[in-house]
Amino acid sequence: MATPFEQLDFVYMPSRDVAADVRYFTDVLGAELVFAIDAMGTRVAMVKLTESPPRLLLADHVEGDQLILVYRVPALDAALADLEKRGWTEARSLELPMGPASSFTTPGGQRIALYASTRPGVVEGFAGRRDF
Repeated sequence: MATPFEQLDFVYMPSRDVAADVRYFTDVLGAELVFAIDAMGTRVAMVKLTESPPRLLLADHVEGDQLILVYRVPALDAALADLEKRGWTEARSLELPMGPASSFTTPGGQRIALYASTRPGVVEGFAGRRDF
């Protein structure tokens, strides 16, 4: 049975000190800093370790210590309806810069989000921004 998932585009990683984590990822691991944004009391930085996704987002507003795997789907409502038919329940709706999303935690504690890319190019629009 096919799944509604297209691709793992992003991994949100909780960070207690985004600037320090960015330095480690870039200086020690050799990642490329895509952007570092400090806005509305939140710091988020995107780094890339490989040419292909997923991109890593270091974020101080992500609660807990678990990563969030962010998968792109063709249509969010259709993807959620498909998963509901399989017995999936409980999600939190939210807006990502790239489009509408739904985030949930699996019974095993893994965190997953689905999003529809309704605002293509937004990540590219942030590229090069360095607030910190």
